[in-house]
Amino acid sequence: MVGLPARGKTYISKKLSRYLNWIGINTRVFNLGEYRRHATTAYQNHEFFRPDNQEAMAIRAQCAIEALKDVCQWLENGGEVAVFDATNSTAERRKVIQEYVVGKMGFKLFYVESICDDPQIIEQNIMEVKISSPDYTNMNKEAVLDDFLKRIQHYQEKYSPLDEEKEKEVSFMKIYNTGEKVVVHKHEGHVQARIVYYLMNIHITPRTIYLTRHGESEHNLEGRIGGDSNLSPRGRLYANALSDYIHEQKIEGLRIWTSWLKRTIQTVGGLDVPQERWKALNEIDAGVCEEMTYEDIKDKYPEEFASRDQNKFAYRYPRGESYEDLVARLEPVIMELERQGNVLVVSHQAVLRCLLAYFLDKSADELPYLRVPLHTIIKLTPVAYGCRVEHIKLPIDAVDTHRAKPKIPGDLEEKFRLRSKLKTGSST
Repeated sequence: MVGLPARGKTYISKKLSRYLNWIGINTRVFNLGEYRRHATTAYQNHEFFRPDNQEAMAIRAQCAIEALKDVCQWLENGGEVAVFDATNSTAERRKVIQEYVVGKMGFKLFYVESICDDPQIIEQNIMEVKISSPDYTNMNKEAVLDDFLKRIQHYQEKYSPLDEEKEKEVSFMKIYNTGEKVVVHKHEGHVQARIVYYLMNIHITPRTIYLTRHGESEHNLEGRIGGDSNLSPRGRLYANALSDYIHEQKIEGLRIWTSWLKRTIQTVGGLDVPQERWKALNEIDAGVCEEMTYEDIKDKYPEEFASRDQNKFAYRYPRGESYEDLVARLEPVIMELERQGNVLVVSHQAVLRCLLAYFLDKSADELPYLRVPLHTIIKLTPVAYGCRVEHIKLPIDAVDTHRAKPKIPGDLEEKFRLRSKLKTGSST
């Protein structure tokens, strides 16, 4: 990263790391501020960042070297992308990085510079993020704002933006005012291309994302997976309750996305809101197991059933999909969600697990077991470095389709053995 303080570098770092890990690229953020806090006594004030404070400058330079060593050691031991989250705001510092990372270690280097000259965005960033920094424990907001603005001034004295003439051999991108304009210089390779495309799509405009499964379906009652069944009577009640809830919220500019399957389209039938159908939001393809119950699969394909429990994320149904395939299929959905304002996504259990794993930074091991109950709205509100999550259970009963990870691969819970016949089910 490159840029003055309070320009969203840590926000970009964390968001990029979350995205790359989600698509299967092992990524980690190394934040230089954490190294500096570890190396020094309690932060006093902005004077620590004065360019003529030689003692402090020596500490900061040493911390940068230590962090770079850790970056390279991590990359040598299986890491794929390291995000070095620091100001790196002088050509001299970037030359040190270039010589160490590329010259000595032989890794690829790509800079992302965040440039912002909008005082409102800068002040908003300080107030949202910096007041909770360990540097400012027990300080009031006005004192934090004053000190941090002075800290920025010290950096500005020496700040040298990336220059395509003076640093013409360096690969980089510049992001102006949180995405107003983007400049890309000499990016190379597949991963850098994906980083550029992703960072061109993110924005910081406040918005809310609502996720919900379709209403209970006829197949849910029978314990069957996949297929394209209609809503059950309770599923239709949920469709009405969801419509009432969304109308009551009066959500500005809301868009609704559903899959191509009948149960999601029927769930939003009562909502007079712009709607889009995404094939990418269709439920995971269970291949030869489509429309079977878990009991049927266990009886007919016992080895497959047990194999799925051993590595649910990577397991691919015969002639079907895995969760890993599903993540790849959903990448365009994530890109478009990042570009949008308020969206209601009505989809399916496996699909929503993948989307939740992206927003909540869950690992591949956790992803296939995330709870996404029927008749529940999951409200996601992006905040500084993550997402605030609320579960809104609407008062319509539904069967519980969640299958926890069994202690013994291939073991089947009682509720799934009993649900081969149509039954009323219990509330989630």
